[in-house]
Parts: sequence; C-alpha cells; structure tokens
Amino acid sequence: MPWMDNVNKNTLDWLLELSNPAAAYLTRRDLLDEPASSLEELHKAAILSNPIALILSKMDPQGFWVKPGPGYGPKYHSTVWSMLSLAQMGVSIQDDERIQTACSYMLEHSLTPDGHFTTSAAPSSTFDCLQGNLCWALTELGCRDERLDVAFEWMARSVTGEGVASNKEKKAAVRYYAHKCAANFACGSNCGLPCAWGAIKVMRAFGNLPEEKRTPLIRHAIQMGIDFLLSVDPAQANYPVGDGQRVSQNWQKFGFPVFYISDVLQIVEALAGVGVTKDPRMAYAVELIRGKQNEQGRWNLEYNYGSKAYGNFGTMNKPNKWVTLRALRVLKKIG
Repeated sequence: MPWMDNVNKNTLDWLLELSNPAAAYLTRRDLLDEPASSLEELHKAAILSNPIALILSKMDPQGFWVKPGPGYGPKYHSTVWSMLSLAQMGVSIQDDERIQTACSYMLEHSLTPDGHFTTSAAPSSTFDCLQGNLCWALTELGCRDERLDVAFEWMARSVTGEGVASNKEKKAAVRYYAHKCAANFACGSNCGLPCAWGAIKVMRAFGNLPEEKRTPLIRHAIQMGIDFLLSVDPAQANYPVGDGQRVSQNWQKFGFPVFYISDVLQIVEALAGVGVTKDPRMAYAVELIRGKQNEQGRWNLEYNYGSKAYGNFGTMNKPNKWVTLRALRVLKKIG
C-alpha cells in the first residue's frame, strides 16, 4: 500500500489503541484492509463501548429516538442524527437487531411512496442534504430494501430535472417544492441557488451504490454533481450563496460527526467516492487536507456538536481519532 508510506507509524499505532475500539476497528477495516473474519471480536467490543453503546441505549424499542415520526427533530438527538452517527462509526444491521429495527422505522415513517425523505412525512419537506444523508446512512448501515431504489431514483431525477415539473405546477404528480425547488441542487434555503452541502450529501450516497445499480439517469446526476463541485476551487468552497450571505467558515473546519454541514474534506470524499481521484482541480483541496496534519501526522477536531448530540467525540482543537480517520481514508482513496 504505497499511500501508507506517508502515514506516520505513531499515528497508526495511536488509531489502533483499544481505548477506542470503534476507531481501531475502522482503522483495521478501512485503512489496513483486514478481512471481516479477523475483526469480529474488536467489532463486538466497539458495539458494546461508547459512543455506540450510548446511542443504541437511547433508542426506543420501536426504532426511533426521542419521539416517534420522521425523526428530524429535535436536533441532534432524534432518529435522523442518531442513525447518521452510527453509520459514521461503522455499525451495520448485522451487528445488532436494533439497527435493522431503526432502518425499518425510518423507511416507514420518513420516506414517501415517491421516494422523498422528509422532515414531516410530506414530499414538500424534502431537502437534498436530508435525502443524500439518509440514502447514504441506510446503505452504509447495510439496509437492503426496494424502497431505497425508489429513493435513489427520485434523488437522481431531482438533480437532473428529468420528469419533474416546476414547483409552480401545483397539480403535477411529480414536481419540485419550496425547499427542493429546482434541478442541479437548487434549494429554497439557499435562496433558490445550488447548495453545495446538499450536493455533497447526494454524491456521497451515489458513491455507495454498486456499479450495477448506477442507471443512466443516476450516472447523469453523478456527472452533474462532479461538474458542480469542481466548478470552483474546492479548497476555497466559494459555492453560490444568497445575497448578503457569506461563504460558511465551516468549510475549513474538519469535524465529527458530520451532519448537514460539510467541509473541504467531505468535498474530496464525495468526489473520490464516485471515482474522481486525480482531477487537478482537487489539488489545492488535497494540499489543504495534508496541511492540517500536526507534526505527529494527526488531525484536530475543529467542529463538533458537543452535548447537542449523543456521545463524546473528543476535545475541540486537539488531535482527534475520528477526524484523523476521515482524512486518512480520503488520502487513501485518492492514492
């Protein structure tokens, strides 16, 4: 693995410490490519340790967190955010029957028959960031359900605009709404402009699809996402924002867990996930990622949710295993 030549051995040993079994498990699985059969005991230890054990302990037996329903609120303890956290820590439906219960609950209560993941169970309350996040999280958790195929189909169609009526055509069977308001990642919350945070979540979800499931429509949507994310220098992330708004400073802050806010690291992750690894337009972003390492080859936690989400993921502005894992996985993907 030539890419490992530039990884500090002390950093690798640090990630493998059993004080954080979930991080150690992901290091061995994702960075060292160890087979699942050799990781069973470590994975069990991760499931039984915090923060995974804490999050699972908060789940209602029916499959939701905090209160029944679509699970978007309250932020960030409810179902959407808890499932996103678990997915980012390597949990799957094979590990605990509660994960299968949660996935089934989410599909039943947040997904419309037409494939919209929503905040209110109505198609008018769908967003690219929510759609992408939940399509990614459910596939990452190992969920295999035909309803997800419908969700991916709608997600691709909403990007390309194919077969989707304007949000002004109130009687159309398939149309845009006030929030998901037009093609090419347009979002009402971004003054109708394309939203890069939403685009990144959508692209990460498409990256989880195996090649045989990438229909011509989905491939078209992926190409539109690539074109959009590389339409500016990802290191600067000066994507469109509404009048009077400034480009978010969060782009430059690497954090964990990652919810609807995105950072430069996730831009490169999303692009690499759909096969874009050598494009010269990513060069400054990759340089920025590498440049955030400290002398020991570790990355700091620069953004988190603190007590607003379940679990303790580290101290702000200190070397952080979760962020270091994020960075090293991206650097591995781009070689």
